[in-house]
Amino acid sequence: MDTSADWSSPDPAADRFADLTGGVRICYRVQGPADGPALLLLAGLGLDLTSWPERLVHGFTERGFLVIRPDNRDVGRSSRIGTPPPGRLRQLLARPRQDAYDLADMAADTVGLLDHLGIERAHLVGMSMGGMIAQTLAARHPDRAATLTSIFSTTGNRRVGQPALSTLARLARPAARTMEQSVKRHLALLRHIGSTTYPPDQSLERTWASTVWQRGEGLPAGASVARQIAAIQASGDRTPELSRITAPTLVIHGDTDRMVHPSGGRATSRAIPGARHLEIRGLAHHLAPGVLDRLVELTSDLVQRHGASLQPSPEQERRSRG
Repeated sequence: MDTSADWSSPDPAADRFADLTGGVRICYRVQGPADGPALLLLAGLGLDLTSWPERLVHGFTERGFLVIRPDNRDVGRSSRIGTPPPGRLRQLLARPRQDAYDLADMAADTVGLLDHLGIERAHLVGMSMGGMIAQTLAARHPDRAATLTSIFSTTGNRRVGQPALSTLARLARPAARTMEQSVKRHLALLRHIGSTTYPPDQSLERTWASTVWQRGEGLPAGASVARQIAAIQASGDRTPELSRITAPTLVIHGDTDRMVHPSGGRATSRAIPGARHLEIRGLAHHLAPGVLDRLVELTSDLVQRHGASLQPSPEQERRSRG
């Protein structure tokens, strides 16, 4: 167990760091009861650990989970990788550089973090690229995955799960150079990939985008995002690998997703033996306030249906005593 992590401290959500074999440093946060079942939240392309809304994190901790959120390599306060990013032509042709890392490397980072924390098995929840990392971890390290919840993600097969052309055009724009520009870009992208059924909280999103810029110390995200895109491309079609997943799996997608077409979720559920597929009407590619409680409930039900007992947290006990 990570002896530096005092989960009873006044600030249990403080950034902590794990130095892994191979020189990668992963920043992470831990919240919830230390003896609760471990639940690992893996964020999407270019997103740091704060992209998981606090309401969702608190929903899980109130159900008794020990919630772990890492910054993936190349974002947030985790290591920036020193290899050159792929050029725009390589990205468009899906031809990553030979020195590109891949999703297996990112899954290995996650296993290294679990080792650092002394955690043998965790319930995996990943969104978008984080879903791909979680899928890869569950396929290659089945003893470490208790359950898998894959949210608006895909298989790597280029015939499914592709972004809309209008989305690709927005992603191709040069990276923001100032915090103000970054915030405006985020809100504009959210208007495009978000949902009117599950609308974002504009004030929260503005605050979040400012915080992300500050956590990244103002470093332009272009090179890091390009390397993460290359990691997805270098991993190719993972459909055969997904057939080796044995963890109980829930695949969640929205029917209006412009970032990862709903066909990606359908293909994921077909590839993983016994996976349950749920396509939520009106959900797009965003964890909006209106869907968070349902996501907590769906993942918690998956865990409980497959033998894990969730102990009430102190907050639940206080409420029950009323």
